[in-house]
Amino acid sequence: MSNQLGIPDLIMNYFYSGYTLFNTIIYSIILIIILFGILKLFEKLEINPSEIIVSLIPLILLGSSTRALVDHGILPYNILLITPGIYIIVGIIGIASLLFGYYLCRKKEINYKYTIFLIGLIFAIIPLSMIEGLKINILGEILGIWFILTLVFVIVGKYWKLYRDKINLSIISAHLLDATTTFIGVDYYNYTEQHVLPEQIYNISETALTMYPLKIIVITIAIYLIEKYIDDETLKGLLKLVIFVLGLAPGIRNMLTIIIS
Repeated sequence: MSNQLGIPDLIMNYFYSGYTLFNTIIYSIILIIILFGILKLFEKLEINPSEIIVSLIPLILLGSSTRALVDHGILPYNILLITPGIYIIVGIIGIASLLFGYYLCRKKEINYKYTIFLIGLIFAIIPLSMIEGLKINILGEILGIWFILTLVFVIVGKYWKLYRDKINLSIISAHLLDATTTFIGVDYYNYTEQHVLPEQIYNISETALTMYPLKIIVITIAIYLIEKYIDDETLKGLLKLVIFVLGLAPGIRNMLTIIIS
């Protein structure tokens, strides 16, 4: 009898058993390859990716709420409903929505932003309708802290043009939501961080409060470098869109995981 793992077992052990340094690197490589193809698509359609940031929020909500429902056992633990499966599905829906929206824009002069938003909203209603109860007090804590911190950067934007830009402000706000849900979840409600680097930092500091300076410093540097050194508007827009999604998606997932009764 062979004791070697089959391909399905290898996939489950290395890619569906939590985040490790190995699968984080693999995910990053795959993401870069996919983004190259998406960049070429946006160039072909002559659309700046940053223009659809708001339009994609319902699709982000779809992926994050589905993942939160799996966390609570409301939906089954299935490779299609957890990371990375659910986000691959959402990505496919997003690309299909973009192409369909572009088609309607050309044929019927219907703004593709509205089409993408509406399609995402229709899909997002499905998992959201499965949520039966929310811990409103915790939701208030999260949104209160997030609002105050976002307001700080609105004020910063009055003196620093980097955050005077609404897209840049949206990006830092998305990551502040992620930082807030991580801090509250880990420090007060016994949740654990799954990503490799933040987990190591928490082990040293013994508090997820460190997520705030980590997020603010890294995201601010990233936005600054994009603004200063990238001239291609499509590439610049795509990078901003990706950073936005990487903040908002886990932020909403964490929030829903914490507040679902």
